[in-house]
Amino acid sequence: MISGYAIATLVVFIISIIFVIHPVSIPTRRPIPNIPINLTTAPILAIALLWAAQCLNPAVIRGGIVGTEGVKPYNILILFFSLAYMAITLDVTGILKAAAYWVSNKGGSNGWKLYFYFYVMLTFLSVMLGNDPVILSGTAFLVYYTKVAKLEPIPWLISEFAAANTASMVLFVGNPTNVVICEGFGVNNAAFTAYTILPFLMCNFVCFLALGAQFHNRKHIPRKLTSSKELNAREQLLDPVGAWVGSIMLGSTLVLCLVVSFFGIDVWMISLPFAVGKLIFDFAWDHYRFVRKRRALDSSPSVDEKTPIDEDQTTEPGTAVSPPTRPPTPQPSSSDKVLERLKNHFPTFFTALPRLPFALVPFAFSQFILIEALAHQGWIEVFAKWLSRASHGEMHPTIWLIGVLGVILCNLSGTNIGATILLTQVTRAANLPPHTFRAAAIALAVASNIGAVSFTFSASLAGLLWKTILGQKGVTVTQREFAFWNLLPLTVMTIAGLAIVSAEMAVLY
Repeated sequence: MISGYAIATLVVFIISIIFVIHPVSIPTRRPIPNIPINLTTAPILAIALLWAAQCLNPAVIRGGIVGTEGVKPYNILILFFSLAYMAITLDVTGILKAAAYWVSNKGGSNGWKLYFYFYVMLTFLSVMLGNDPVILSGTAFLVYYTKVAKLEPIPWLISEFAAANTASMVLFVGNPTNVVICEGFGVNNAAFTAYTILPFLMCNFVCFLALGAQFHNRKHIPRKLTSSKELNAREQLLDPVGAWVGSIMLGSTLVLCLVVSFFGIDVWMISLPFAVGKLIFDFAWDHYRFVRKRRALDSSPSVDEKTPIDEDQTTEPGTAVSPPTRPPTPQPSSSDKVLERLKNHFPTFFTALPRLPFALVPFAFSQFILIEALAHQGWIEVFAKWLSRASHGEMHPTIWLIGVLGVILCNLSGTNIGATILLTQVTRAANLPPHTFRAAAIALAVASNIGAVSFTFSASLAGLLWKTILGQKGVTVTQREFAFWNLLPLTVMTIAGLAIVSAEMAVLY
């Protein structure tokens, strides 16, 4: 029986999602100019409101943080941040930008050849590093490259976004949603890749065909580039030692995480020590480079500086010449001088720190708590009954229902993380047969990744990050343009990806 508390919980949940999709700012008096209600604050305010209305209790909040029935939110976030730190610090070395320059040189002046090479490179990097680090580096580079080459930026940016988010379905660490699925459905990490590799290959292939079809006009991708100068890839590799160490540590972490998953060990126990080890290396290596640079400067011969004299100024012999007057420059404060010194001394850590997706922490925990509140009020059981009735517990209807719903809910549930958490809980409560349950997990894995290539920027954290970077670089992509250019790739990927999942499950079961 659905109570008034249950209805209130669902309404507040939906309202919080609306503010995630369309954030607003409430103007106030100084010193606080406005109060933002967005991805970070809206779910937290929703929890506070539901707690005040007695729609949830401390046990529900604890369940959303610690986890219930095998789903451990803290495990997911520790794993994700550990790998994110290693991937972002690897990017700080310049290795991703160097790779982009190298690919640009290989493509030469052939527009379509270069377009294909970039697509393959971004796909490969996203498989290994996940979508967020590639979005961080690739977006800024493509904005720069398209300006220099005098190219229309939209085809290249849409291609990058689609490739990065499609490729993130291969490894369980490629996207936080993958970790949620492995935890919630009890899918072994190595088995996850075995299930998703074929859907990924098909999605990646048809996505490129769709991109080629809609950008075939020479205005979008010219057959011959008018400006195609050779770029120096070696200069972009700022720290070769850091790049080697970072690559080895990240690769070792991924391999070990796959191995220990066979023994039921929580993978954060592997990723966290590696991330701490990488942090220690970053501080030690940056300190060594800083000291070596300082010694080199101290040992160099000093050069006397003379006060410049205005040649037009006439002076008498023996008359002192006063230096030209300069406007006073504002002096930085002492939380600024210290920070600047730290950035100069330890550039790797302090460059990577602002790039870490800290907004994910309150958002993800809030989503877990809100889904737990829906379960507490009986909504998860209601949704599970609807799923059982619609699919009759059969495998192929479940694949298409979960897959299509997953893509849609990425736009309506506050990013693909919210959609994945919700559908995971609903599917677990539906008491599906084992083979249908496993098929639903793989369908959701495909949907939650390609669902980022969707109609709203808030369909994924990568979308919000992508939009922010473009705004900083002076490139405007409207919500309408984003939806229009993603419509065809998303449609063909949904059909092709879920068809491969259906074929896989038909063969296996």
